[in-house]
Amino acid sequence: MQIAADQLAAHLAGPPAALYVVHGDEILLVNEAVDAIRAAARRAGFDERESHMAERGFDWGRLLTGSRELSLFGGRRLIELRIPGGKPGRDGAQALAELPAHLSPDVMAVVVLPRLDAATQKSAWFAALERHGVAVRVDSVELAQLPRWIAARLQRHGLKLPAGDAGRALSDFLLARVEGNLLAAHQEIEKLALLCPPGELDMQQVEQAVLNVARYSVFKLGEAVLGGDVPRLQRMLAGLQAEGVAPVLVHWTLTDDVRAWLRIRHGLDAGQALPALLRANRVWGVKEKLLERALPRLRAPALEHLLQLAAQCDLAVKGLRPATLPHDPWAALHVLALSMLDALWPTPPAARQGRRLVLHAAI
Repeated sequence: MQIAADQLAAHLAGPPAALYVVHGDEILLVNEAVDAIRAAARRAGFDERESHMAERGFDWGRLLTGSRELSLFGGRRLIELRIPGGKPGRDGAQALAELPAHLSPDVMAVVVLPRLDAATQKSAWFAALERHGVAVRVDSVELAQLPRWIAARLQRHGLKLPAGDAGRALSDFLLARVEGNLLAAHQEIEKLALLCPPGELDMQQVEQAVLNVARYSVFKLGEAVLGGDVPRLQRMLAGLQAEGVAPVLVHWTLTDDVRAWLRIRHGLDAGQALPALLRANRVWGVKEKLLERALPRLRAPALEHLLQLAAQCDLAVKGLRPATLPHDPWAALHVLALSMLDALWPTPPAARQGRRLVLHAAI
């Protein structure tokens, strides 16, 4: 059986299962799910706990033997197994497939994995664990879901955002400070709970308490471009630069997006189906939905022009002197990213001056 992480609390209100599999990349939410399972295990009398880390050279036979043995002190045990890479190997796959049949009635097991791709979730070992236990899927909290997540976490501490524009402004402020760093968001909310009395928050309290702990993934840049969000795009580029991310990685990510868009455009013009083109170009999740909305505005000549611009940007990133872009790598990357956004979201005549000012500021 597979459930989402937000269904786990209701599930654990009853007797716990003998076997759990927790998989996902959000460290905070994975750890919270494991903590909830530990608490349920203690309530059920599993008062001993042993932990294993499946790394190179791990003894899978010892794991199976231990799952059958009684505790040295006669108690009931919770065995935790973490597989950081998500790939147990041939011996590990066989041991995991056999694990449910080896569990003693006095042993409960939790297997913790990173986010799994579709092929791994269809593997024999994962199917065996899911069939005989409970698989807890921990989904990432995307940007669109983050305001609701923050509001729910604040509510746990008796805090709430004000209504109307003030609440939206405060929510936007929090999002800008903690985007991409869910663990830091949790820590900042815990800090607010300590510093602020229960009730409605105000901007001054939050500004004084909250640090700028946002962390940006270079692979999320495409979402900001596809969403037409100029402030977020500029904030992400500035954050990546401040974190010391190599400009070549940012350039590769942006250019790879342009190439994918052009391949999809050519495929559509040739009569190919959009779902197959998206899969072939590894476009899925949030980016898939955003690109579907933006595709009617994408034309091959504009995308080919963006590839030429990317070639000029490549010179700046490599320390050369492009003819049409700033020589500073990060300034050139700003122009490329904003030009991509402008191709997707052409501005009406009344607003063009503002967009040009943004591009000019980047140059």
